[in-house]
This record gives sequence, C-alpha cells and structure tokens, in this order.
Amino acid sequence: MNTFHSRHRAAAAALAGALVLLTAVTGCSSKADGEKTAGGADGVRTGPGVDATTIRLGALTDLTGPYATLGKSIVQAQQMWADETNADGGICNRKIEIVVKDHGYDVQKAVTAYADIAPDVVALPEVIGSPVVAALLDDIRRDHMLTFPQAWAASLLGKESVQVLGTTYDLDMIAAVDFLTRTKGLKKGDSIGHVYFEGDYGANALQGSTWAAQKAGMKIVPQKIKATDTDLSAQVSALRKAGVKAVLISAGPAQTASLVGVAASRGLRVPVVSSAPGFAPQLMKTPAAPALAAMLNIVSAAPAVSSDLPGVRAMVAAYEKKYPGSLVDAGVLSGYNAAELMGADLKKACESGSLARQDVVKAHRAQKNADTGLGTPLDFSDVNRPAGMKTYVLRPDADAAGGVVGVEDAHAVPDAEAYLSAKN
Repeated sequence: MNTFHSRHRAAAAALAGALVLLTAVTGCSSKADGEKTAGGADGVRTGPGVDATTIRLGALTDLTGPYATLGKSIVQAQQMWADETNADGGICNRKIEIVVKDHGYDVQKAVTAYADIAPDVVALPEVIGSPVVAALLDDIRRDHMLTFPQAWAASLLGKESVQVLGTTYDLDMIAAVDFLTRTKGLKKGDSIGHVYFEGDYGANALQGSTWAAQKAGMKIVPQKIKATDTDLSAQVSALRKAGVKAVLISAGPAQTASLVGVAASRGLRVPVVSSAPGFAPQLMKTPAAPALAAMLNIVSAAPAVSSDLPGVRAMVAAYEKKYPGSLVDAGVLSGYNAAELMGADLKKACESGSLARQDVVKAHRAQKNADTGLGTPLDFSDVNRPAGMKTYVLRPDADAAGGVVGVEDAHAVPDAEAYLSAKN
C-alpha cells in the first residue's frame, strides 16, 4: 500500500476521507487484528512476510544453548528445502526466504527475537522449546502466525495457529507403557519409574504414563528433575529402592545418558524408554553408549533417520550431499518434514488466492491427510486433537544414521481414544 504524505496538516475529517479513498483505489483491506493485506499483480492477496517476489518464513531456534545441535540440524534441513523449492520455481511464483534468529533457549531473547521478525514473516516453521512457545502464545495467536513448534505438549493443542506435528508427550508415554507390557514382561502390580523435567514437557508426559499405568494395574514412581540436573544418581537410588521394573524418562539427552549409565553401574538393569527429545546420536560416543544400546528404547512420532522409507532415504542422501560432514539426526528429519508441510500449506493458500496469514492458517487447517513421505499422514483439521495418533519404537545403534534403528513400525497408540475422551 502506498503511504500518503502531505506537507500541510489537513483537517481530521478530510484526512480520514482521503485515507478511505486511498484504500479503495489500491484495493487494500485492514483486518480486525490490524494485519493489512493487499492484492498483488497476480491477483493473490498478500500480507506481512509476502511481497510480489518473496515469501519469508521465520525460525526461532537454539544455536548456542542446550539444543544447539538440534537447532543446527533443523535450520540446515529447512534451508535445504527452501533451496530445493526455489530451484523448482518457488511457491506461488515467489522465492522462499528463511529468516533465522538464535535465542539460545533463553525465553526473554526469544520474545525479543519474535518482536524483531514478526512484522516481516508470514509463518514460523520452527520454534524450539516448550517454554519459548508458551511465552509467545499470545503474540502468535494475536498475529495469526502459523507456527510449528519443536515441542509436543498437549497444552499447545486448541490453538488455531499453533500446530503440534505428530503425537503429544502424553500419548507417547501411553505407547511406552504398552511397549513395556507387550515386550518387556511388565505386569499388573509392577512399579515403573518416571524421571521427568519440570514444566509442560514433563508434566504432560507424566499425565500419560500415570493414566496408562493405572489402567494396567501398575504404579508410577515419579522423579521430577530440572533441566540443570545432569547427575541422576539420587533418582536412580530412589527408583532402585522402590523396586521399579522399568523406567520412563522425559528429559534431555544428558539426563538420559546419566540415568542409564548410573542405573547400569548400580545394578538397576531394567528397560528404559525415552521420549524422542531425550536421545541424541552423540550419546553413542559417550561412556554410557554400551548401557544405552542394551537398555534404552525411544518412542517417537517420527521414524528413524536410518529408515528404509523412500522419502527418508532421499532426504538423507540430499542432506549429506549438501552438508558433507554434518551429523544426520532426528532434527534433520523433523526440520525437513515441517518445511515440507509448511510448503504444502502455502501452495494451498496460493491456490485459494491469498497468502495473508489468516488464510495460510485456514489452508493448513483444511489439510486432513498431509503426507510428506517422511512418516505417517497427519490430520490438521481438528484443532483440539493431536495431528498424529501413531508412534514408532526405536533403539540406539552407534553404526546407524542418526544413531537409531527401528524396532516397531508406526502403530496406533493403544487406548488413545479412551484417554482423550477421559481428558475431555
């Protein structure tokens, strides 16, 4: 929209009339939330982050904090997608540009970074960290900014513009309890330890494990920890004293390595099942590697990077070619998958004639069988339900791409519908 300048101060009524006339002439409209959209030369409406030649996406990532390795993988994978997309002509005859901001897993830095880029991007295919997403929720919803968090707490459901990609932490832990009963001999009357981070991540995971254990006639022995806790000796001692037959962990890679390593050294050689964020391939180069290989499984909404799925194999090959020497981990798969899904939303929005933020969100919510070939199809149409209901079970393997191999293919989370009904 052109800006009206005048050297002389006109009367308020005359100025208002001029602005109304200017809006009518240029075909601009103003939404209730203040977002302005304009019709481009190609007839496609645009808004913040979109002009006649470019679509800008934002990434609020961690490149210097505890999840720096994950952040680097996601950023590089999404840049690879953008380069591939641009080489094929872009989306809606526009090139894709990704604006990256590093918050170092510091919530205040993330709030500042969002304020910096929000006026200039149409959507966020990457936001790392449950605390970060929680701090930005009001702004994201106000701005109708379609956001794909690298976080899977059920508390993020029910927000029109925020999309959890896959299952939520509680569903993963329900699947973990099922895996233990089916394959590790756990039975009614047994106790299961659950080590979990304070905050949305751990609390949501504990909800799922507690529900599943009660349904199976078992007991959860909870051990809450902080993200700064990296020596879990005290927790292992408490769990050993409680006589647990297995342990669940919903924390970070450092905590998983400590838990498994200490448990093995103290004779608590029981099965351990982690949420996906609790494992990183670098762990297989630490002293804990033998114990991890022997005791750990991972429940994940995404397949192993070493999967034989054609889409995964093609993506991994392209990544290794573009970034030789870079680690290929779950972040690569997660980042590329999110970018592919965002691209599909932008294409659908373009076909409907508008790349304004609210219309990108609308296009996203119309997707009922989004399938990138990198996992299971996802349904985004019900804002109150997880997009995916299926999980994979993986195990560590130092020789495999991404440090893990598949144990069980994607399958529906047992009793998930009963659990969701009970929650509601």
